[in-house]
Amino acid sequence: MNKKFLSKAKQLKPQLTQTLVEIDAKKTSLNEGDSAVFDFGNHYVGSLTVQLTSAGSPQDAPALIKFKFCEIAKELDEDTSTYNGWISKSWLQEELIHVDTLPCVLKLKRRYAFRYVKIQAVGLSSKFSIVINNLTAETVTSAPESIELCGSTERESKIDKIALRTLSECMQYEFEDGPKRDKRLWLGDLRLQALTNYFTFKHNDLVKRCLYLFAGTCGKDGELSQAVFTKPKVVGDDAYMFDYSLLFIPVLQEYYEATGDRQTAEELLPIALKQLTLANANFENNVIKDSDRLGWCFLDWNLALNKQCGAQGVYIYCAKYAVKLMSALGKDTTAIENDIALKTKGAIAHFYDKEKGVFVSGKDRQVSYAANIWMCLAGVLSAAENAKVLDKVKCAENAVGLVTPYAYHYYVQALIDCGKITEARKVINNYWGAMADDGADTFYEMFDPNNPDFSAYGAKAVNSYCHAWSCTPSYFLRKYLTEN
Repeated sequence: MNKKFLSKAKQLKPQLTQTLVEIDAKKTSLNEGDSAVFDFGNHYVGSLTVQLTSAGSPQDAPALIKFKFCEIAKELDEDTSTYNGWISKSWLQEELIHVDTLPCVLKLKRRYAFRYVKIQAVGLSSKFSIVINNLTAETVTSAPESIELCGSTERESKIDKIALRTLSECMQYEFEDGPKRDKRLWLGDLRLQALTNYFTFKHNDLVKRCLYLFAGTCGKDGELSQAVFTKPKVVGDDAYMFDYSLLFIPVLQEYYEATGDRQTAEELLPIALKQLTLANANFENNVIKDSDRLGWCFLDWNLALNKQCGAQGVYIYCAKYAVKLMSALGKDTTAIENDIALKTKGAIAHFYDKEKGVFVSGKDRQVSYAANIWMCLAGVLSAAENAKVLDKVKCAENAVGLVTPYAYHYYVQALIDCGKITEARKVINNYWGAMADDGADTFYEMFDPNNPDFSAYGAKAVNSYCHAWSCTPSYFLRKYLTEN
């Protein structure tokens, strides 16, 4: 732990804005087995208070009440009793509560992410019913007030509105990945949240706080964790991902570019550069070693994806951001530029299939969107050649596709970088627009238009429907697409 860095992070802890949202339940009466659904009209993050009374004979037994919190309407009918996903079912937003005495004001202590609340009378005496009079949500965010929408069409303005809501719901004491599940700071998510924040809410001290949280919790060898826990105390996760650690470099460079905060950039530069040094241990003859270790590199939640080629693209991409930052700070970049040249040469020799016109990955020479996106972002080939690569991938047989807005963000960026502005806009309208058409108030953690029930966790009941990495249409619309 670096106490100096964590002290700075603590000083930057924001105040949360609290807002009350109330629903008049119109004295909804429930007998045993009955349930009622209450719609708050938008996605919220916060706690719930319910005013309950009884009707009929005096209460002669406790009332056993089940609460189910849902981010989207489709969750209301999901049967979670048979949940068999590989992450803990404790993430399910459900509570079973005994109420011994009615009337009462029942305040649920936990924080939830929801639009809908389903209340069910699981166990009641036949002599009385429970009556729901009022529901109050105490919502929280550290995002500033809402900002003017952006978009050249009504559809784009709707997408922007949903993206802004997504980001603001994930802005708490730090940038959370999702307020329903995990509820913590992840490095890959932070990069996309910070980018969008600079063009929208401009809560730049929150980015600075997150940078210091990561810097203050890096491992003994200097490697940055994939995520940081802040409760009950600040501690880095004991898991690491190749690409997430490296992405600290562009987060720091873009923070400096947005704020001009040289002191922070200078102070955290050694930690950023350390990620390159550590990542180099994964290379042999300037080609990254392949690995079957689960979670060694993220890129996307497509479980069929081979990560080798994409990981090399991430390395080169982040090394180039190191050059940008060091140049801005007046540092010598010769060694890193030489390393980039060698890694680029290795990437072309090992991964580029000239006959197919695309990059391939792993011993099976897999063709995937993710691998080719990251090689295009890394600028291994020219912009004109990258444009051809992205065209070839679309035509490739059995190319492994993308399943998260995180990966789609980098696809859109790759399209923009090689001049395909119109196609980038089309991807935003089609992909994020499909979630909007699905009734989204906030954008989802994972979304495969060809498989709406997809979950990387083996069961969609734990999917997050408000996820930080899906907020970037608001960034693209403002930075690149306002006049195109």
